Amino acid sequence: MSAPWLDVLDDTIRSCAAHNRPDLAARLRETRSRQLDPKLRVLVLGEPKQGKSQLVNAMVNAPVCAVGDDVTTTVPTFVQHAETPNATLVRTIANTPTERIPVPIDQLADQVSAGHTGELLRAEVGIPRALLTSGLVLIDTPGVGDLRPAHTASTFAALLQADAVLMVSDATAELTASEIELLKQVMTSCPNVTVVLTKIDIAAQWRRVVERNRAHLARAGVAAKLIPVSAALRLRAAKTGDTALNAESGFPELLACVQQDIVAAADVLARRTVAVTAASAIKQLVAPVREELTDQGPQTTIAKLTEAQRRIDELRRRSARWQTVLSDEMADLVSDLEYDLRDRTRRILREVDKTFETADPARGWQAFEDWLEDNLTEAAATNFTWLLDRSEWVAEKVARSFPVHREDLMPESVFPADVLDRVSKMDKPVIERFTVSQKLFTGLRGSYGGVLMFGLVTSLAGMPLINVISLGAGALFGGKSILDESDQRLKRRQAAAKVAAQRHVDDFFIKFSKDFRDAARTIQRSLRGHFSTLADDLQETLLESARSARRAVQADAAERERRAREAKRELDRLVQLYQRVQAVAGSAPPLGISA
Repeated sequence: MSAPWLDVLDDTIRSCAAHNRPDLAARLRETRSRQLDPKLRVLVLGEPKQGKSQLVNAMVNAPVCAVGDDVTTTVPTFVQHAETPNATLVRTIANTPTERIPVPIDQLADQVSAGHTGELLRAEVGIPRALLTSGLVLIDTPGVGDLRPAHTASTFAALLQADAVLMVSDATAELTASEIELLKQVMTSCPNVTVVLTKIDIAAQWRRVVERNRAHLARAGVAAKLIPVSAALRLRAAKTGDTALNAESGFPELLACVQQDIVAAADVLARRTVAVTAASAIKQLVAPVREELTDQGPQTTIAKLTEAQRRIDELRRRSARWQTVLSDEMADLVSDLEYDLRDRTRRILREVDKTFETADPARGWQAFEDWLEDNLTEAAATNFTWLLDRSEWVAEKVARSFPVHREDLMPESVFPADVLDRVSKMDKPVIERFTVSQKLFTGLRGSYGGVLMFGLVTSLAGMPLINVISLGAGALFGGKSILDESDQRLKRRQAAAKVAAQRHVDDFFIKFSKDFRDAARTIQRSLRGHFSTLADDLQETLLESARSARRAVQADAAERERRAREAKRELDRLVQLYQRVQAVAGSAPPLGISA
């Protein structure tokens, strides 16, 4: 005849399968097979450096687990009964079946610390101890909260196989918030928990810590025994045979608790574990059934219809708003771009004026022309980049008026690539040449006045009209005439160059400003068309949603009533199953539902 908890567990598994929850069914099947196993797995867990491994060693009076300040448990160690002491490492390599490697029992700690090729899963130790003959298996685990996530993961994996848990915390400090939270988490999977307070031999105020910890457990609603022990005193008492020291270590109470509350109460532990696991699964099955019940009434469909109509009205209000935003932003953009382009061309012209205050256009005209074209090209490129950046910003601002956002807002090509090529080349100004013959003629013309003037003056002194003084003055006057004429011709060339540059820059500004205005209008039309299409699509989607909701409101009420009756019957069945779980456990947390 099967145990009552087994029938309840089988019925819960069938309910999980019927509700299409194979994950819950698989978890319950694993619980079923574990409860039918005659072994009793007791998990020893806690945060790092709390004395878990030393506690296991003291319980079996053998150094089966590695201990030390520089030694950390990295994989679970299973300690069980065996007629002959033995140790085995279980590992897997590249998803292959597990491989068992026998090792000398006195070398187990070193072997685990050194590691092996492949992934080490666990270590198994068999020793002849009366405590373990009933099928008790002590499992030493890596510290929970260790900096290595794999260690914590292996601990919680072992927790799923545990029939009972010894939660270890040392007596040097009270239970922390993280330890209390760990206890609550453990009890959701395994309700059979005993808190063991270790290292009372080095904590002078351990009795006060015990009382404070009991108060912490009561406030947290954790119903767990708390037993203070000292593994060091226990091991020393075992060596010396001192029964008084052994009693002082607290281990007689701990071992009695293990024998009475775990070994002798295997059926009670099984019922508690099954009750917690089955109740958790039933709660997860109840949630969608209750949601289906609350979603069956016509009020829900009417609410959906009202929501769809509200969204349609909101979309219409946003449609008027985004069109205004698009128009205003694009107008501001065109104004800013035109000002920026005018400012850049004015700076170029000021540089031209400064250049031709001293430079001669007859020399290096080609270099100047290249410089001017480069600067105009840079101004055009910068202006165009700003146009695209601001247009994308405007598109994103408008898109925020819609519940969805798309990437393809900008048209692929909105600006002509050959804008500079389509501006006519700059006309080269007329460069007056001052030839040798012109210089000779200008010099002769200027020297005539000097010869005549000084010749007349010197003739009063009885000298001839043509003399050394008059000829020297003529040479000076002729040279000055040539210099003055050269300066005049240079100024005319510079003025002509400035006018030519001014005309070319004005032509560029007129043409380019027309092109970027056209580009801005193209972008605006593209965005307006895109968002208009998007608004139409959204409106049609919302209208279809409203029509569907309206049809649902007008649908056959009998179908809704039939589904509601089925959901009600299923909910009643789950409630009855949960009540059976409560009866198996004797007491259990309320499910939070009613028939």
